[in-house]
Amino acid sequence: MKVSLILATLGRDAQVLDFLKSLQAQSYANFELVIIDQNQDGKIDAVVGQFKGYFAMRHIKVNFVGNARARDYGIGFAQGNIIAFPDDDCIYDTDVLKAVVAEFVRRNTLAILVAGSYDFSSTRFSIGVNSHKAGYFSRFQMMGVEFTHFFAVDRIDRRLFYFDHDFGIGSKYAGGEGFELMYRLLRARNSAFYNPQIRIFHANKDHYTLGTARMLMYSTGVGAYIRKFANQRDRFMLYYIVRKMFIAPLFKMLLAGILFNRKRLAYDFYNLLGVWRGFLAYRR
Repeated sequence: MKVSLILATLGRDAQVLDFLKSLQAQSYANFELVIIDQNQDGKIDAVVGQFKGYFAMRHIKVNFVGNARARDYGIGFAQGNIIAFPDDDCIYDTDVLKAVVAEFVRRNTLAILVAGSYDFSSTRFSIGVNSHKAGYFSRFQMMGVEFTHFFAVDRIDRRLFYFDHDFGIGSKYAGGEGFELMYRLLRARNSAFYNPQIRIFHANKDHYTLGTARMLMYSTGVGAYIRKFANQRDRFMLYYIVRKMFIAPLFKMLLAGILFNRKRLAYDFYNLLGVWRGFLAYRR
């Protein structure tokens, strides 16, 4: 099985270099990299040039910005049976692609595979929804984050496999694009499996010690995608409204208050504020 990796990038070069090094070290060679370069200054040209000839790669420069739009554009160039969307600041463990292909071969009806996100550690999780337990999951407990998702596109209705350009960095709602896609595919009864033994490394930036601005920005996208499906009269969204907009944030705020942790309290408050802001602001 061939793997297509679609890398949307803007404003980073050292991190892109690190990611390309991790691809060069992969134990599985049947993959291609499609770079959607939103830089207008040739920022990564020299970096990309270092790896020409080491693996199949297309470097495509575009004159627009927006993470979801760039990834969506990259789908049109992908030739693999499996498609993934690595972040430009993540790093693959050496056997990631080998393990991903093995899972899809082993589970011949599997449509979506999710790896674990680790904070440059073999045990400490990073951003996204993670667990130490492997298993199938449904739309009630969506796992991972965009850069840990792998899709067997031959097993998916291709009409459903796209990113909504309203979501993600550089768009109207600066987050939620991966979960919007994931929910849409799970709603269509595509099977999904989470395996934390497949490790992708990414700095943990979703933490209260790093401030509230990032949480406010990304949680707005979460609220917006909940509203999008609620507008479609999807009754399962009631579960997410109760969980994401009431119970979980309020419980976290209560716990932070009990522990007298002001930074965590502020962080959880801005999470709640962002979700509600996105929910109320969403327009199709």
